[in-house]
Amino acid sequence: MDFKRPRNERRSKFRFAIERDLRYKIADDGVVVASGSGQTINIGSGGIAFRTDQPLTPSLCVELSISWPVLLDQTCPMRLIVFGRVLRCNGRKSVCSIDRYEFRTQARTVQGSETTRPDGMLQRWAVEMRKETLRTTMAGA
Repeated sequence: MDFKRPRNERRSKFRFAIERDLRYKIADDGVVVASGSGQTINIGSGGIAFRTDQPLTPSLCVELSISWPVLLDQTCPMRLIVFGRVLRCNGRKSVCSIDRYEFRTQARTVQGSETTRPDGMLQRWAVEMRKETLRTTMAGA
């Protein structure tokens, strides 16, 4: 494998080209305003580039649920759950930061309503991020 960085690459961290199916939810002021599906383009330690079924809006909070290519104990499917902010968009291609992540096991069959979990993790995370931004703004004033 050749991991040489292209000459015009400005990122300080390497990105790995990996295409995996994903589901996403977008929150604005702690309220889920959109959800859908897509596919990753590449993943690095600081962010993820992905395609979606509809254009997204920069600066909003996003939760990505990405199918992981490795099974836990060679039997159990996994998902990578990422919480971040949409950094930029170009049509249906978006890039988000990775502010928090976790791995979860998933059911062997996907349920139709799985894209809207009742626990509201995205909403809680978005509210926490908004409070942290306000604290930082107030401390700098």
